Amino acid sequence: MTEIITRDAEATVALGEALAAVVAPNDVVLLSGELGAGKTVLAKGIARGLGVSEEVTSPTFNILLVHEGRIALNHIDLYRLERVGELEDIDYRGTLESGGVSVVEWGDRFAEAVPENHLTVRIGILDDEVRFFELLPGGDRGRQLAGDWLERSRSLEGVEIGEDAS
Repeated sequence: MTEIITRDAEATVALGEALAAVVAPNDVVLLSGELGAGKTVLAKGIARGLGVSEEVTSPTFNILLVHEGRIALNHIDLYRLERVGELEDIDYRGTLESGGVSVVEWGDRFAEAVPENHLTVRIGILDDEVRFFELLPGGDRGRQLAGDWLERSRSLEGVEIGEDAS
């Protein structure tokens, strides 16, 4: 397991920008963590790194927002969905395979809908500004994405990376 700590929101945005530098079309990043943990802050950094010019906000009420950048950002929020069947209503699988990068807030809500290749990022609150990120890659692409992101993030100000031996 790999752990990342950011010291403030700016470092979390920079961490998202570093992830954007290594994503490819059809990559899926699942974000989990309690309300206020920083899921949308990380998504804003990813958007900035992808060259999205419009403001990125949580798509809680829209469920899905698509932002144009060098690669389209499919920003999805599953918080308000109650059943896995509702994913069909938003063409969840089709969106994940549409050629964009999919960032899914509350991405752990429906385990049966998680694609084989993905990167799950669990975000925890350590202090008012300090956040803890646990990377849980799925499949070959998830492992490659996690490794590339970590390598890109090592020199970021306000970001600490640690490896757990487990």
